[in-house]
Amino acid sequence: MANDTTVTDTSPASQNATSHPFQAEVAKLLQLMVHSVYSDRDVFLRELISNAADALDKLRYEAIAQPELLEGAPDLSITITPDRDKKTLTITDTGIGMSEQELIDNLGTIAKSGTQAFVEQVKAKQGDVHLIGQFGIGFYSGFIVASKVDVISRRAGSDQAFMWSSDGSGSFSITAVPSARRGTSIILHLRDDALEFLEDWKIESVVRTYSDHIAHPIMLSVGQETARQINSANAIWTRPKSEITPEQHKEFFGHISGTYSDPALTLHYRAEGRHEYTVLLYVPGERPFDLYDPERRGRQKLYVKRVYIADDVELLPAYLRFVRGVIDSEDMPLNISREMLQNNPQVAAIRKAVTNKVLSALRKMADADDAGFHKLWEIFGPVLKEGLYEDMERRDQLYDIVRFKSTKGDWVSLKDYVSRLKENQTAIYYLAAEDAAKAQASPQLEGYKARGVEVLLLTDPVDSFWVRTALGYEGKPFKSVTQGAADLDLLPLKDNQPADAADDAASAVLAAALKQALGERVKDVRGSKRLTESAVCIVNDSAMDRTLEKLLSRNRDSGIAVSAPILEINPQHPLIRALAAQVKAYGADSVADAAQLLLDQAFIIEGEQVLDPAGFARRLGDVMARAFA
Repeated sequence: MANDTTVTDTSPASQNATSHPFQAEVAKLLQLMVHSVYSDRDVFLRELISNAADALDKLRYEAIAQPELLEGAPDLSITITPDRDKKTLTITDTGIGMSEQELIDNLGTIAKSGTQAFVEQVKAKQGDVHLIGQFGIGFYSGFIVASKVDVISRRAGSDQAFMWSSDGSGSFSITAVPSARRGTSIILHLRDDALEFLEDWKIESVVRTYSDHIAHPIMLSVGQETARQINSANAIWTRPKSEITPEQHKEFFGHISGTYSDPALTLHYRAEGRHEYTVLLYVPGERPFDLYDPERRGRQKLYVKRVYIADDVELLPAYLRFVRGVIDSEDMPLNISREMLQNNPQVAAIRKAVTNKVLSALRKMADADDAGFHKLWEIFGPVLKEGLYEDMERRDQLYDIVRFKSTKGDWVSLKDYVSRLKENQTAIYYLAAEDAAKAQASPQLEGYKARGVEVLLLTDPVDSFWVRTALGYEGKPFKSVTQGAADLDLLPLKDNQPADAADDAASAVLAAALKQALGERVKDVRGSKRLTESAVCIVNDSAMDRTLEKLLSRNRDSGIAVSAPILEINPQHPLIRALAAQVKAYGADSVADAAQLLLDQAFIIEGEQVLDPAGFARRLGDVMARAFA
């Protein structure tokens, strides 16, 4: 936050001005704006117009309950005024305006720190300033073209006006000024290399390209000429679907999302019946910077009869928070409070219907456009899978959408998986791991691969949660290949090849000797039916998959610790046979060190740390010394 210390400027020119330092993050951002060169500087005007439109929407909403805020001047508009003599460009709105404290808070600090993330993104994308809108810091883009920025504002309902001023060098001043018109004027003192933005054609071009959809009039006022409107001022969602071009959708999507790429999916329709409302929603083609914000807030705007109401009403469940757009109700009361909206049955009905529509559109895309949906799934798949855990009502719908990596492919649907079930296979097998590489290398897969049985590879943290509560798909339960006993007896090996014979009695004796040596480090030691190539692996016999145990144990408040595993040994492996012979010839104590090495080996394969690294190194050194003696 900005330093609370206020330094008074005592110069005669500004007796009532106070100077404030910028918040550190804002200062970094301004350095980027002032000193960097961007190939497309039009973005600043787009951002300032967007902010002005938001101010108009806020006033219109607040004036529903307090009509006096309109002060007898109900016109809500944006005016752009170029002054070639003074080399200034002014963007004025008749919106809600800002008080002195709001000028300090809104223009001097950033409450939610998105600045550092923005700076890093811009550096990574080599100065792509189009990213700025995603981070809620569009005002500062004015410094791309201006050497100084003045902001004069009077909040609706107040008779005090103030001017915020800065050259972007590290501080800003606040000055009381004679009472101004309600709203805000941003005065940009343009640099010599940005004077093209004083030309009528340039301003109109930018407005047509980026801001034509703004639902308020955007006026251009030049000299003594009568101000004229330069945008259509038509809420795009109210227009017939057939009349909206892809370019116009891209423009509006950019306005509401802050990213000016093409949306991956557009959903536009009007619902009629018990509730009447219009929906215009977009699924982004790129990951929003706040996708994994802990608050998991939605980003859909609620309007009533074209009047902006709120953007935090939870119009879609949290697992669809990446969807951007507008829902405009025709029959909801305009004076409904934000608090009442949270428990409003009409909002709940709209939420249910729109959620189903979005899921249906995603399923259709998954069926019709493999490549497009796969790209989408890579970005939003982990978030969509949150719904498998949270939304029991729509779990079957989500089952038709979700995709997985598996031992037989990268984009496997549950329908595909079930169509490839082996004879006598009664479950959908999965392996949960922390990443794809560990999953593919897991020895627990060996017995399933040897029998041609497909295993889903679940590598997102949410997977370990939803799969525990899943009842199954098409009558087939989900079963972990790393938990409990492997039920592979009824599934023959590929080409019906018989398994190598193993001395079960000798393996049992070895298992007992290993358990004796390992003590409490393991719950049990037993022969394995899931191993065909590796000597050992670990599995869990508790109610939780080991991956979930590890996830929960990292949270100290969970009260969950990773349990002692079961060590499984492969009776057909040469090393296990040799150790069994060792026990038969020399007794259980002869494999005490080998037991520790086997368990540590199993932990390492799982990507876990060994309990005693020094002991592991010593034992391994002893084995190597004997081998080369």
